[in-house]
Formats: sequence, C-alpha cells, structure tokens
Amino acid sequence: FAGGDDHLLRAVIGLFEEAGFPVLGVDAVAPEVLATEGQLGSVSCPASCMSDVAIGMEFLNTVGRFDIGQGVVVADGRIIAVEGPEGTDAMLMRIGELRKNRRIRLERDQPILVKASKPSQDRRADLPAIGPNTIRSGRKVGLAGIAVASGDVVLLEKANLLRAADEAGLFLV
Repeated sequence: FAGGDDHLLRAVIGLFEEAGFPVLGVDAVAPEVLATEGQLGSVSCPASCMSDVAIGMEFLNTVGRFDIGQGVVVADGRIIAVEGPEGTDAMLMRIGELRKNRRIRLERDQPILVKASKPSQDRRADLPAIGPNTIRSGRKVGLAGIAVASGDVVLLEKANLLRAADEAGLFLV
C-alpha cells in the first residue's frame, strides 16, 4: 500500500464508512484519556528543558506533514532521535544504545521525549500514546521527562502512568 501509516488508516476508515459504520475518535468517546494542559505528575519540568520542548513540538509539526513519527527525543537544543515505524519504546532503546556506546554525548543530562500527532492526521485513528512502559523505557535511558501535546496524546493507564513518572523522578507535562 503506497503512502505512510496515516494514508493506510484513512483508507481503512473510508472502508468502514462506506459500509455504513461511523468511525469515532477517542476524543469523541473518551476525552478523559487525553493529556490535559500543564504539569501532569508531581515532578516539575525544569525551565532549562522548556526550549527543548518547543524545539520538539516545532520539529514534529514540521516533519509530521511528511507522515513521519509522533515522537522525538531532544537534548541540548538538538534532535537526537526521531520515532519511526519501530515505535516509541524501540526509539528509546536506540537512544540507550547510542549513549552507552558514546555516540551521543550531552552537555546537560536532560534528554526529553516529546510526543504529538501529525498536523493533518485523522484524529479518529492512531493518536500518539504514552503509558507506564514509556516511563520505564525512559528511565532506563536517562530521560529527564516527557512533554506531550495537550488534548492530543492518549495517557494509557493514567493512574499507573503518573505514579510511575513520579517514582522515576521524570516530569510529565
């Protein structure tokens, strides 16, 4: 099938709709699972990370037009990993290997994961998500925290996610 995953998902949605089945997004049926604005856990996002959050969001907004990834890791003002078809956890494991092999060296030890949907993505399918596994993977590779687009990212197992982030000392904003 030509095109990226968003192209494929739109085609599948079209098939359902042609058969008379309306397709609803999670924001229509369970908006409470989406991230809200502001600090989500008890760990605050350091002011020193805010410029990296902005860089990550701008990058995702730009490359998302090309149907590329919903996640990026930013550190020291630069993009050090982009999520591809492998998914968030595999991207984070790649960061861990690169750091272990000293292929990535950071001035400040504050890499952050930034997640957002693609700008023209059909919100009825494949919204980005984070959950307790994301926190565990992030902790293993030394993330300082995770920033997500509010109203745009699904928080899986929210209570467990927030507890895991707090216990790991990762900010979630």
